Amino acid sequence: MISLKQLRYALAVEQTLHFKKAAELCNVSPSALSTALNELEKQLGLHIFERDNKKVLVTPIGQEVLTKAREIKLQVDELQHLTAEYQAPLSFPVSLGVIPTIAPYLLPKLLPNLQRKYPNAQLNIIEAQSHELVEKVRLGEIDTAILALPFPLEGLLSFEFWQEDFYWAALKSDVTEERNEITSDELIEQDLILLSEGHCLKDHILDVCKLPPAENSHAVSATSLTTLIQMVLGNLGTTLVPEMALGQLIAQNKELSAVHLNEPSPHRRIAFILRPNYTRMSSIEALKDLCTTALSSNIE
Repeated sequence: MISLKQLRYALAVEQTLHFKKAAELCNVSPSALSTALNELEKQLGLHIFERDNKKVLVTPIGQEVLTKAREIKLQVDELQHLTAEYQAPLSFPVSLGVIPTIAPYLLPKLLPNLQRKYPNAQLNIIEAQSHELVEKVRLGEIDTAILALPFPLEGLLSFEFWQEDFYWAALKSDVTEERNEITSDELIEQDLILLSEGHCLKDHILDVCKLPPAENSHAVSATSLTTLIQMVLGNLGTTLVPEMALGQLIAQNKELSAVHLNEPSPHRRIAFILRPNYTRMSSIEALKDLCTTALSSNIE
């Protein structure tokens, strides 16, 4: 079988018209190059070169062979270049799912950093609840998703990149100035408003606070953290928010106070989820680094 090595040797001889110089160009011995070209000519059933002790000439049929060899080498080089591009981080579009309790607080920090470091990256973002994103990743409808753990992943892999705690959000008038911690036992006495069913943040809060769903029987619920905060501002109750949301939800509302939930940390873990056979891990690693940087600056 004809090899790429034989074709490269033949093209080197065409370039130098000298077997020893061609061997030096290919970093092989003259005998190894000569043997490979003799085998090539034997396989083709023709002579590519005329050679003696003084000179090397390309035969007419050899010229046609070398023209084809150059075309083949060019196509192989292009294939190798394509492979290198594929392996480079974010060189191909990535479809990313993000849950609603992460997207509004991560993406405004992540996307500018992504644009600066990978200006040609194409990130297609879908916002949906955890169970929907797990199914989309599993079926191959999207490449990856950012979820809060723990959550059942149905055979998918998770790559954690962030941990955070919850904070009790209440009107400043309802919080004593010296308070900077609150326990789950104390929260039982509060009129706690949580997200509606289907949001994993609600499940995480109930789990961290060791509250069964029946004890969270507030008649009012919401589908976003922003709405929960508006309810707190309207004196309808108090709520819990993740650390990454403090800057947007609490710092911008001077009437509110945020008190750390004094329960074992971390209260939730943030991770990318992937199919076990996913091939573009360099893109996921790049996104993980960008997300970590974004959330670090957000907390600082």
